[in-house]
Amino acid sequence: MQEIKGVIFDYGGTIDTNGDHWAEVIWDQYLEAETNIGKELFREAYVHGERTLAKMPIIEPCDTFKILLEKKIEIQAEYLREKGALISDAQKERISAGCYQRVLSTLDTTRNVVATLSERFPMVLVTNFYGNMPVVLREFKLDSFFGRIIESSVVGIRKPDPALYAMGVEALSLPAENILVVGDSYRKDIYPASTLGCATAWIKGKVWEEEKIEPQAMPTVTISNIAELLDILG
Repeated sequence: MQEIKGVIFDYGGTIDTNGDHWAEVIWDQYLEAETNIGKELFREAYVHGERTLAKMPIIEPCDTFKILLEKKIEIQAEYLREKGALISDAQKERISAGCYQRVLSTLDTTRNVVATLSERFPMVLVTNFYGNMPVVLREFKLDSFFGRIIESSVVGIRKPDPALYAMGVEALSLPAENILVVGDSYRKDIYPASTLGCATAWIKGKVWEEEKIEPQAMPTVTISNIAELLDILG
């Protein structure tokens, strides 16, 4: 990877969970909170919540990630309530607090990797998020590492549209082949970035579902931990 001169990072599922899909992170906390919700019903609630947050301005630009989690779990709980499955206030609090603690623990590793790479490469963040990414980055002391934040709800384009990553390439002012894109989703990160000619690093942790890999858009590298980037980029 000696030709790499810039790096584009995804955020959710990449930096904050080190490759584990957020549905799996939240599901683990449903189990810890002893909710007695089946996984298929949880999946329905999770998808409903993500679609609701993508369509409606529920997350405020000033919301911290802690507040975001509380709102997200509340939307899921409302859906479950309509299906006749109840989660108590104490369980909701336990789920959101457990997710938040998981992020804090993960960032003990991932923040150091991002910080180290930022000393060597110009970096851009490209993410499907809710309009409060700058606040979240400050909350987790990540705000000094990225020269540009390209957030779906701000620019009006969502992954897997490659146009979002094209904006990241433009922001770095580098040829696509000299840029490494790091993400946890093949469909939303690796495939669209590959179509632009970028090198790609797929952080593959606990997955929501197995993703079909297209032969014409193979990941340049597949890793299980973000710290492996330090060896890959030498």
